[in-house]
Amino acid sequence: MDNQHKPTVLITGAGIGIGAATARTFAAAGYRVIVTDVLDEEGQSVASGIESQGGEAEYHHLDVTSTEQSESVVSDVQERYGPLDAVVANAGIAHKVPLAQLTDEKWDQTHEIDLKGVMRVCRAAAPAMREAGRGSMIAVSSIMGIAYGWDEHVQYSAAKAGIVGLVRGLAVELARDGIKVNGIAPGYIRTAQALSEEHSLGPAGLEQAAEFIPMGRVGEPEDIADVILFLASDAARYLTGQVVVVDGGLLVGRY
Repeated sequence: MDNQHKPTVLITGAGIGIGAATARTFAAAGYRVIVTDVLDEEGQSVASGIESQGGEAEYHHLDVTSTEQSESVVSDVQERYGPLDAVVANAGIAHKVPLAQLTDEKWDQTHEIDLKGVMRVCRAAAPAMREAGRGSMIAVSSIMGIAYGWDEHVQYSAAKAGIVGLVRGLAVELARDGIKVNGIAPGYIRTAQALSEEHSLGPAGLEQAAEFIPMGRVGEPEDIADVILFLASDAARYLTGQVVVVDGGLLVGRY
């Protein structure tokens, strides 16, 4: 694959967890990976790790709550490499906030990152993709946005459910331009987020979760990354507007 035709993917929140695993998976599949995050040290480390394995990657600081940053990072990359082949909108936060403490500001912070952040990056990438007549966008939702309510996380469940509508709307609007738009809804995955006792299950809770997952284990970030790569690939060429649940059978196994 020569450098001119090397596909380029931009991934948000790629410094840790699912984003970092996705960056490494795309690099191994021959993509040029644009690693973005607000965690500069972690993001740089993911990009350097890919390069040390013989892949091609670069790190850009990107706070998805900023329209200006979203547009300038995308345009900088596209000026050098042409239209993005894929965008993985993964950046997100999940803070545990009981309703009594759920201020407008706290609600807005989650939506600015988890929902509007997805829109900003997709909106920035769309014009060049449309002109090229190709491209793939993948947004990361959650089982908490598809099927479950999450106690003391209503702002998170609402934002992740919003991604489902965003995926459907963008898929229809962009389909005739050759762009497919899909989502992925991870179940319980071993990430820093899930391991947080303050905001999520914590290590003990995660191990307990494995007991009621039909496959008998909590997911690893790579389990999600491989499906994201499939959604971006030509193998998924006729698939658009869908949010794929990847949860080890959790949702279908709870009666």
